[in-house]
Amino acid sequence: MWHKALNVLAFDPHPLLDAAAFTTTFSRPLSELQPMAKVESAPLASDDAVRGAVRDLLRHGGYKPTGRGKPASEYLIRAVAEGALASINPAVDACNVVSLHSGLPISVVDLELAKPPFRVALAPAGTQYVFNAAGQTIDVEGLLCLFDADGACANAVKDSQRTKTRPQTTRTFSIIWGTQALPGRTARALAWYRELLAAMGATTEAVP
Repeated sequence: MWHKALNVLAFDPHPLLDAAAFTTTFSRPLSELQPMAKVESAPLASDDAVRGAVRDLLRHGGYKPTGRGKPASEYLIRAVAEGALASINPAVDACNVVSLHSGLPISVVDLELAKPPFRVALAPAGTQYVFNAAGQTIDVEGLLCLFDADGACANAVKDSQRTKTRPQTTRTFSIIWGTQALPGRTARALAWYRELLAAMGATTEAVP
């Protein structure tokens, strides 16, 4: 069911987006897996040029990627600098490591919570959702988002609480929010991301 649904992932036209998406199947629920091994070296490194290109991608639809609305990849850099980046679960940890080093925001959602059909598009005016367990909301008007049957559920800034991974998660969907202003970077991040997951014993499958 999920495989067929994700084969029809739709993308609205966008002049800058260079996204990559794939599904992951874990051998056991995330709560039963060993923590991800420490990454000793990375094939990518972020810099000011990468950060600027990502912000330009998010600005295209009118969204302002500044302050609390800046890309998730920038939050990771600050969290590491402050020693505040804690392990969450193997799925999210792999996502965070690749996002941190590549400088590209990445979303990961639970495929048992998200409902097909899936589409990537700019969020229309008035689009909001809860992004954490405390019930805080984010206004995503003009921001590229992943939509499922119930509305926007993920983007390059903050993913929706309703589709986030849980201890019992076994299948996830990941999307790398890359930009054509950084040729080849999305593909390199994708390859490394899938390598990290394979090292955990997980199986990944590309979504066209």
